[in-house]
Amino acid sequence: MGEEDAVKIRKNGSNLLFRNQIEIINFLAENRAYPVFRKGNVYFIKRKKNPFFDRYKGEIIEKLGLKTEEDCRKLRNKIKELTRSRRTNRPIKKWVEGERPREMLIKHGADRLNSAKLLAIILRTGNEGESAEDLARRLLNIYGSLRAIDSASIKDLCKINGIGMAKAAQIKAALEIGKRLVREDAEKRSKIKSVSDVVDYVFDYYSPYLRDAKKEFFNVILLDSGNKPIKNLEISKGGLETSVVDIREIVRESSKEGAASLILVHNHPSGEVEPSGEDIRVTKRIVEACSLIGVRVLDHVILGKNKGDYVSFLERGLLG
Repeated sequence: MGEEDAVKIRKNGSNLLFRNQIEIINFLAENRAYPVFRKGNVYFIKRKKNPFFDRYKGEIIEKLGLKTEEDCRKLRNKIKELTRSRRTNRPIKKWVEGERPREMLIKHGADRLNSAKLLAIILRTGNEGESAEDLARRLLNIYGSLRAIDSASIKDLCKINGIGMAKAAQIKAALEIGKRLVREDAEKRSKIKSVSDVVDYVFDYYSPYLRDAKKEFFNVILLDSGNKPIKNLEISKGGLETSVVDIREIVRESSKEGAASLILVHNHPSGEVEPSGEDIRVTKRIVEACSLIGVRVLDHVILGKNKGDYVSFLERGLLG
């Protein structure tokens, strides 16, 4: 109900916004506002913001005669009944069993479900007038892909009608599990023997986190004498400059972990993977510093947006 509507239904200069109880209950149902009785006072739990609600809350309570918890309970039931009657779709639990996402997953396997159905299982519930699958489909249409949803912040997700903090957290948790599953595969690698092994490890371990990052991250993979990764370190984020990348920390951690060699990794948020002059200068300084303690720099990989988007300093002959 907007300002113009409010003005239209006022009579003879009266300050009253509503003409009868039916209008009030309709207003509460539209705003998903439910009365509760706490410590001798009536409050409203709302899912939708309305600039006029607080202004007319006193009038609503007075006109509906809300004085006790029983009064509030009866009104809540009326609002719920009215809201249900206005639904234009059926909730998932009332769908034909063969079309329900959860039952389909159990019967046919997760790989047989499209992204909207999988996302609906994570969301569990929908929004006013739409099922969980409708909400999931709308979310996918807004962002275009699961990868784009993964890149969105909790704050951005919560701007979408029907997505609150709880649902946003559920989405983020599910996508993080997927990324960690990929990382586990990288951690199982026993040895890194070639440039292709380096690229595969880097992409499995780092790409899910770095390919869409808005900042530049610089990481180091420490390896033992058998070329098996023993530790991954984040050295800096924000830019690749000598003042940001602490070469002494790289040397210190390499000595501490007994590393025989290491691999440098960083991303370019722009997606352009060509090394800059500063990338090359910093790399040469790290190679020189590590050589003093007998640690070899096997490669420096710059990550882009996709698996084919990378630069290997070893392949380019840029390690010095």
